[in-house]
Amino acid sequence: MSLYAVTDPSTGEVVEEYPTATAAQIEDALTAAAAAHREWGRATTVAERAASIRRVARLHTERKDELARIINREMGKRLDRSAAEVDFSAAIYNYYADNAEKFLADEPITLLDGDGSALIRRSAVGVLLGIMPWNYPYYQVARFAGPNLTLGNTILLKHAPQCPESAAALQQIFLDAGFPHGAYVNIYATNEQVAEIIADPRVQGVSLTGSERAGAAVAEVAGRNLKKVVLELGGSDPFIVLSSDDLEATVDAAVGGRFENTGQACNAAKRFIVADDIYDEFLDKFTTRVLRKSADLGPLSSTAAAERLENQIERAVAAGADLVTEGRREGAYYPPGVLTNLPADYREELFGPVAAVYRVAGEDEAVALANDTPFGLGSYVYTTDEDQARRVADRIEAGMVFVNAVGAEGVELPFGGVKRSGFGRELGRYGIDEFVNKKLIRIG
Repeated sequence: MSLYAVTDPSTGEVVEEYPTATAAQIEDALTAAAAAHREWGRATTVAERAASIRRVARLHTERKDELARIINREMGKRLDRSAAEVDFSAAIYNYYADNAEKFLADEPITLLDGDGSALIRRSAVGVLLGIMPWNYPYYQVARFAGPNLTLGNTILLKHAPQCPESAAALQQIFLDAGFPHGAYVNIYATNEQVAEIIADPRVQGVSLTGSERAGAAVAEVAGRNLKKVVLELGGSDPFIVLSSDDLEATVDAAVGGRFENTGQACNAAKRFIVADDIYDEFLDKFTTRVLRKSADLGPLSSTAAAERLENQIERAVAAGADLVTEGRREGAYYPPGVLTNLPADYREELFGPVAAVYRVAGEDEAVALANDTPFGLGSYVYTTDEDQARRVADRIEAGMVFVNAVGAEGVELPFGGVKRSGFGRELGRYGIDEFVNKKLIRIG
């Protein structure tokens, strides 16, 4: 079977295969992207590029139903959630269309001696490589391509092997929006070709969203070749519950935080850390709601993904954890479940509809457990004490903290992590400031 193929996870059927790129096609893509940066990226204004990005947003909206069906077929996301992802992607493109001129405006510097003037002028750096995952096929591309194309960088986009149809649909959108040949190029590249692309002197940076293993491999090649890297990797996000004046609502938020995208989100709540005085009631209500989720969940992205999760759960149970679930894996479908009594040294990221729940004595133990992970992407804190909320938010080692809220991400809010969850930021004004030349112009 080809490396790039659409395999419907609900049936296991291979719908269509796509050939991987030849060496000549990769060279053509590099040549086109470099030429587009010289002839388009440098020659157009921010306003002109913003207008093109706005057309990308409009085409996402116009083609929403078609785009939703594609990723439903590729990775099993429910049609309503697929359509919502398209809407969020369109909002990202519109955000950069609305704000690019402000974000990229010259930044004056006050000189200490007052002699002359100085400013920072932001400009594109050139060709970028984007390596994107399967779990949000449109959103992940939008938060990379939106700011960088508006800035004037050009993009080679290597999507996940199971998302070739959505990858092709996206390239067509950029072409139909009026971007020139080479500004955005979809490439069905192998891992070996990716390494060669990163090393190519025409490429100035690489952004990857994916696994720790993939991030380490890309960062190694990029480091050897002195290329800027942005990495958004895995997470084992804590959901800390210290107090609640509406436990029903808190439990609903906990379930929502875990089961977005059938639990297949890097920043999903994965470890539920609950204060002892409300632990039993929380666990009872939470488990009841989790087991009810069976009717709402689609398949995981593939049978292989479900098998990996099954293996992880079996190892956790063998190490002493207790699992409450109903049913068993059937192909790519995995039943929702709750793990308790996990060993203290269990630190795996569970990428699917299973939640781990921990009992703690109070704030200090909750923070210690939350930070006892190699990851540091997102986190959630629920408490009725405002001072405690601020205190705990400061103590958590993560790139993002959401207090008394889930699903509160926004196009204007920076997204990224620390520790083994990666580095760099996407979205918001910070997302347009990663692959940019902050050129100093000093006039005497």
